[in-house]
Amino acid sequence: MQTEDESPIGAVAADGEVPGPTGPALIQSVVKGLGTGPGVYRMLDAQSRVLYVGKARNLRARVSSYARLSGHSPRIARMIRETAAMMFLTTRTETEALLLEQNLIKQLKPRYNVLLRDDKSFPEILIAKDHPFPQIRKHRGARRSKGAYYGPFASAGAVNRTLNQLQKVFLLRSCTDATFESRTRPCLLYQIRRCSAPCTGEISGDDYAALVADAERFLQGKSTAVQAELAAEMQAASEAMAFERAAALRDRIRALTAVQSSQGINPRGVAEADVVAVHVEGGQACVQVFFIRAHQSWGNRDFYPRTGAGAEEPEVLEAFLAQFYDGRPPPRLILLSHPLDDPDLVAGLLAERAGRKVELAVPRRGEKAELVENAARNARESLGRKLAESTAQAKLLAGLAEAFGLEAPPRRVEVYDNSHIQGTDAVGAMIVAGPEGLVKSQYRKFNIRGERLTPGDDFGMMREVLTRRFERLLKEDPDREGEAWPDILLIDGGAGQVSAVAGILGDLGVDDIPVVGVAKGIDRDAGKEEFHRPGRPVMALRRGDPVLYFVQRLRDEAHRFAIGAHRAKRARAVGVTPLDEIPGVGAARKRALLAHFGSAKAVSRASPADLQAVEGISAALARKIHDFFHDRP
Repeated sequence: MQTEDESPIGAVAADGEVPGPTGPALIQSVVKGLGTGPGVYRMLDAQSRVLYVGKARNLRARVSSYARLSGHSPRIARMIRETAAMMFLTTRTETEALLLEQNLIKQLKPRYNVLLRDDKSFPEILIAKDHPFPQIRKHRGARRSKGAYYGPFASAGAVNRTLNQLQKVFLLRSCTDATFESRTRPCLLYQIRRCSAPCTGEISGDDYAALVADAERFLQGKSTAVQAELAAEMQAASEAMAFERAAALRDRIRALTAVQSSQGINPRGVAEADVVAVHVEGGQACVQVFFIRAHQSWGNRDFYPRTGAGAEEPEVLEAFLAQFYDGRPPPRLILLSHPLDDPDLVAGLLAERAGRKVELAVPRRGEKAELVENAARNARESLGRKLAESTAQAKLLAGLAEAFGLEAPPRRVEVYDNSHIQGTDAVGAMIVAGPEGLVKSQYRKFNIRGERLTPGDDFGMMREVLTRRFERLLKEDPDREGEAWPDILLIDGGAGQVSAVAGILGDLGVDDIPVVGVAKGIDRDAGKEEFHRPGRPVMALRRGDPVLYFVQRLRDEAHRFAIGAHRAKRARAVGVTPLDEIPGVGAARKRALLAHFGSAKAVSRASPADLQAVEGISAALARKIHDFFHDRP
């Protein structure tokens, strides 16, 4: 990829004052020096913050369009007015420019670009082929295991429901290889007819392979053939008066029908596609994606990309496709609700990522058009619900500001809580709420590390959590220009906790963020909470006040998150033994030692000869284990 000098073109002062031209005048002054090849441009404000990243087939022509004084949408006109400098990168091809543009958008998150904020992977079904008796299981992430992958499914719930029914139909094992090798008799799944128990030889290798083949045919969309064969087998068993086998086959057919009915829309004319529809309203957008694989609908998911307040449908869709399929394999066909401005370019980018042709289509009639209309209706309804929820959330935040004397409704509310058992496995937790509700991607847990803390010292724990949180904020954004700074802190506690928190923030030089302590109040009864603020009298909210319920939900969510983090930490600690500290003793040898002796304490009392009797423990390692327990200072 060819590039030019990346230094900003324009004048930006350190104090934010702009000594040179801005807006259209600045853009006009830089156009003359640009070439006519493809590339990427960045627009910066007076503080050198990136406002927008764009790509162009012809840099000079694209950038010169911004120099016009009229003809722009309000969003673009506002962006042009704020532009104080520009940066440019040239590329060999327009596809390279599109790829670079999306990488920069993901990295820089410019204010006026469309940005997909949900980059989670989707679950799949994996039939693992690294064992003589393949295992069926849920998979998420990179495809590193050997086997056949089927998906994506829209949610963990969708894939779990399908897996549950597939186990009833095809009786494939779901246990791990280690469990498989250790079985001496069939497990409960065999008893309830959810597994054929290959682990104990209840089914032959050839018959199990036939079940695997049937499962793969079903997941490939050949469900009719599978059902017909099962029906023929059931009829034959019935005629042979093998009624128990006939009943089992009947149950498998019913389970297969249940899988198909739970998948909803099952298009006959579309084997593999993603259906992507967008609806824009009120400065927000919802993109609905339906996954069609093997003539079956495997669920749908809605996304709410940040649109920069004013992006239209083609721009939203183009940015969404480029970002959504970054790291996800695109299907061979993508059905769209709106035509793109440059569909060939986007299709070329997706084809390059997939290593095969990817077709983009906007169907106007037939079954494909019905699929798109269904997705568009879901996008419209989902955005309507979200806008209604946002309106209600805005009222609650305005009520919170009025109740606690804030200057404006908070954009970011942070709630803190601690969890521990007599000081052990202590964890601090922070949750975040804003205009769109709970922002779970911003939740944070803090493993309490203070060695000098007295067990159960909640004040000390809170000091450590807040010190770590705000020291990092001060380091990363000392000028408070980003969105990570809270407008109010809610603390689970009374006057003592609030006073301590105010002191901690004061020591850090952050004394202008309101702090409110939420105490249980009289009889520790929900609805009688008392609210404590530094230097102000204790107050309460009217019982039944929506703001009171809102604060209760936030406090309970913080408590739930803290408890969950604490339990996870405690569960990890339960599995820890002194054996983990011995070099050369890995997971397999640890299991062998514990299985042989029963406990780590019994291992510590064993002689080298006894240790050497365990499979995998050499004489040298036996001596090392013995010395570890007996020769330590």
